[in-house]
Amino acid sequence: MFDDDLDPKTQRLKPRNLDTLSIDDLKSYIDDLKAEILRVEKNIAQKETHKNTISNLFKKKDEKS
Repeated sequence: MFDDDLDPKTQRLKPRNLDTLSIDDLKSYIDDLKAEILRVEKNIAQKETHKNTISNLFKKKDEKS
């Protein structure tokens, strides 16, 4: 993703103009979006695992069960 793809006001992706895309292009676009969602979810899971591991390292002995 490039900064050009971001709306400068919201820092979110700009909605893509779908009117010019064919049905096959739209289906391909959906596949690309699904792949990106899976990639992001995997990254979130990795970060949560890392966060939990670090958090457990710093728990006080009496907090551990």
